[in-house]
Amino acid sequence: MTTTNTHTNVNGIDLNILNETVQAIQADPGLGKCQFRARNTWMGDTHNCSTISGFYGAKQEIPHKHTFALHADEPPILAGNDDSANPVQHLLYALASCVTTSLVAHAAVQNIPIEELESELEGDIDIRGFLGLDPSVPKGYTNIRMNLRVKTDPDNLEKLRTLAAFSPVYNTLIQGAQVDIQVESK
Repeated sequence: MTTTNTHTNVNGIDLNILNETVQAIQADPGLGKCQFRARNTWMGDTHNCSTISGFYGAKQEIPHKHTFALHADEPPILAGNDDSANPVQHLLYALASCVTTSLVAHAAVQNIPIEELESELEGDIDIRGFLGLDPSVPKGYTNIRMNLRVKTDPDNLEKLRTLAAFSPVYNTLIQGAQVDIQVESK
C-alpha cells in the first residue's frame, strides 16, 4: 500500500496513520510480521466461545482495549440451541468483514470515495461430509458467493473489485493455509 494522497481522511480511514505504518514497515519489514490468536472454550452441547484479547505485531505484544467474546452454536437440526451463529457462518462473517475493510482502506489510499458498502454472502456445504455419511463429500464449503453493492462513482467498480483481493481472509480461503492440530491431555 503506497500513497501520494494529500487528503488526511478518506472513507473514514486516517491516511496519516496508515502512511506512517506503511513507511515504518517499508523501512523495517520485520514490523509487518504479525501473529493473531484466539482461545476457545467448550460451553456445553454445541456451544463454544472464543476470546480474543490481543495479538503480536510491530515486534511487540499489543493488547486490545477489551477482550472480545465470539460465541458459536448450531441450529436445532444439528443438536444445538441456536444461541449464536454457527462456525461456518462465522467464516462468512470473517470473509465479509475482511474484504470490506481491505477494500475500503485500499480505496482510501487511492482516493476512491465510497459512500455506502454492503455485501451478501452465501456458501454451499453438503453436511453429509461433516456427519461422516459419505467420505467422498467435502466437509466444508465447496463454493462461496459474495455480492458487494457499493455507492461510488460507477467508474470505480472494476478497480474496487481488484482491491477486494487484498483481503487476508479471502487469500487464505483461495490459497489455503497449513493448519496443525494437536490434541493433548488437560
